[in-house]
Amino acid sequence: MKPLADVRIISLEQYGAGPFGSVHLADLGADVIKIEDPNVGGDVGRYVPPYNDGEDSLFFETFNRNKRSLSLDLSSPAGRAVFEDLVRTSDAVYSNLRGDVPAKIGITYDDLKHLNPAIVCCSLTGFGMTGPRAKEPGYDYILQGLAGWMSVTGDPDGPPTKSGLSLVDYSGGFVAAISLLSGLHAAKRDGVGGDCDVSLYDTAMSLLTYPATWHLNAGFEPVRTKNSAHPSLVPFQAFEASDGWFVVGCAKEKFWERLVVAIDRPDLGADPRFANFALRGENQGELLPILEQAFATQPVDYWLSRLQPAGVPSGPINDVAQALTEPHTLARGLLVETEHPTFGTVRQVASPVRFGSESPQYRRAPLRNEHFDEIVRDLGYSTERVAELTGQGAFGKQASGART
Repeated sequence: MKPLADVRIISLEQYGAGPFGSVHLADLGADVIKIEDPNVGGDVGRYVPPYNDGEDSLFFETFNRNKRSLSLDLSSPAGRAVFEDLVRTSDAVYSNLRGDVPAKIGITYDDLKHLNPAIVCCSLTGFGMTGPRAKEPGYDYILQGLAGWMSVTGDPDGPPTKSGLSLVDYSGGFVAAISLLSGLHAAKRDGVGGDCDVSLYDTAMSLLTYPATWHLNAGFEPVRTKNSAHPSLVPFQAFEASDGWFVVGCAKEKFWERLVVAIDRPDLGADPRFANFALRGENQGELLPILEQAFATQPVDYWLSRLQPAGVPSGPINDVAQALTEPHTLARGLLVETEHPTFGTVRQVASPVRFGSESPQYRRAPLRNEHFDEIVRDLGYSTERVAELTGQGAFGKQASGART
């Protein structure tokens, strides 16, 4: 049995951050039921170009495997009634909406505890449910700017730069998943659920980590560094070889000692200017040009063939295609396949979250409202009750089928 096979999560999720958080829970066996608004065609992620076809997209596939889908109009009294029946039989309500919306649509713990005292209500919002920005929508790009990330990313002479991936969104998804699991543990122990007020902003700020500590306690002013160099460890950065780029990281003194031998420059190890971390930092203007000149004489593979056997942390700077075909990627089982009626065999990257020795199983993302019949059957609704709810607009214009 998968570790979360006994957990049911009702998810009002959309686009990237929220679905990214819950997909790992679904991979671990949780029954994640996506509530999709029939009035807007469901999760907007279904329509993200360029690889989209009708109500399906490869973007949507990435974040929604192993989940079930139900079209439900929560703005209608009948739809709300179905939602409340789901809450009674579930462990958590999960959402990623604007900070003021969970309370507005009644999905906080105070709104739902009378239905299920142990329900955990996890809200991943842009800025949280309190504070002056609570009503603002939160987008990864904007948050990278607000939280100071862009000020420390990029070339020193270039503009502030965004990360190449939506790391605030994805980190926020992980934080939401951790918070939800913590709430489930407490609810199982105490019989009482509660709210998880998680935000992308809080996540982005927390990831400032030690530079923030340095600034708050010692006035440290972070700056962008040439060749993505570490702010305090020298050498620890990208170097250009004759045919491309690679990274060398001397995070311990022993790595520096090994490096100078591996590149046939023992004189650098004996040079008092470079005798320790502090001195290499002070004299990096003299050291780095020497290393850059040396590394430029040979291709990447040559240097890695010398550095890695010597135990010097190093690696190539791969492009995406190279990363996906890296032998270690394949050996770790990080590429998985699902079968889709539109896209055929869909290959994607697996969740890094693991428990036990059993290999995870993967099922394609659901078509919109694909699981209507089995979900309403699980709720114990009779044919007559389904017809009544349908007539009252609970499920949108149509009640069944994959495309309502």
